[in-house]
Amino acid sequence: MPRDDLQRVQDFRLSFARRQAAEVREVPGGFLVLDGRYARSHEHNQLHIVGPADPEGLPALADEAMAFLPHRQITVHDQALGPLCVPAFERAGYRHVTEVLMVHTGPVPRAPAADVVERELGPDPHGPLRRAVTAQQRRWMPDADERTTHDLVERRTARLAGADQVLFLAAHDDSGEITSWADLYLEPAAGIAQIEEVVTAEPYLRRGYADAVVSSALRRAAAAGCALRFLVADQDDWPLRWYGRRGFTAIGRTHVFSRF
Repeated sequence: MPRDDLQRVQDFRLSFARRQAAEVREVPGGFLVLDGRYARSHEHNQLHIVGPADPEGLPALADEAMAFLPHRQITVHDQALGPLCVPAFERAGYRHVTEVLMVHTGPVPRAPAADVVERELGPDPHGPLRRAVTAQQRRWMPDADERTTHDLVERRTARLAGADQVLFLAAHDDSGEITSWADLYLEPAAGIAQIEEVVTAEPYLRRGYADAVVSSALRRAAAAGCALRFLVADQDDWPLRWYGRRGFTAIGRTHVFSRF
């Protein structure tokens, strides 16, 4: 995989973070994104580091830049800098997750068997996609308060500003119930697309619905002229291997540090 593809993926992610943010503050070696509408969403209130930066100094930089926030989340995008930051952040009490950037190198799938359509989040509380996302969020975080659940569901509205085209795709069963969903971010002029947050509701697991959603996303991206199609997976979680079996190949890594 050409290195410039990795750079294009990184540039897209950084652009998306800036475009969806309500506020962007520049800091040495990176930038802070903020959105008070979704204060519990760490995605929308975090520090992005692109380098150059001193690994030993980053925890202090995060404390200074994010002093008014109850949490800390820092994503280090630089391939060489990320691993160097691990010791300092772990000493400061941070949890470390390695994200794997994966591009689709297989053939574009055939049309999926399950019905996959574009959906809006829908009005609160009656939109079908909103209901499905909210129910799954509560399964994941049964002890979360209503504000946290609200922010983690509603933050999708902010994502609409992140790319030229942002689609919410959803698969359905025969009764019309939403079973699986994903975001699709398209930049046709740049020829790049991201598939994000692929989820299947727990009652519908292992029935092929996620396959249908990913296949549909890949087909839509190809039809839009996006030859570079990518997603992000947790290095230590099972979906990494699942995506690998579906034609995705690792090209790089980012490092996420969080403390609550």
